[in-house]
Amino acid sequence: MVLHFSHSEINMTKELDLQNALAALEQYGYDKKHSTDLEQARNKQQMAKYIDSLDFSLRRLELLQEVVTEAVCNKKRLLAQKENIQTYKTKIINLSREWNMSYQDVIDLMAKVEK
Repeated sequence: MVLHFSHSEINMTKELDLQNALAALEQYGYDKKHSTDLEQARNKQQMAKYIDSLDFSLRRLELLQEVVTEAVCNKKRLLAQKENIQTYKTKIINLSREWNMSYQDVIDLMAKVEK
């Protein structure tokens, strides 16, 4: 037995497949956006929902708090360090303009003075 399909029947099938694929992608996006996944949490309410879903004991919550506090302190320290480096670079650039020297010449001069 051989089945014959017209162009319109094939196009309808392709269109239905496309619609089903798009609906699945939309559902996946909705599920991902409304999940309790920490990676998806973008605000306090979503993060609280995730933490509640962990069902941790008080001791584990306190340990989590300690780890998060350390991570925040470390991140702040790294950002401050990055800011200080950028400020230092800006000062060297300004000195190079003021002294009409290249950036590298100012650094070389500072290294000589340091010795």
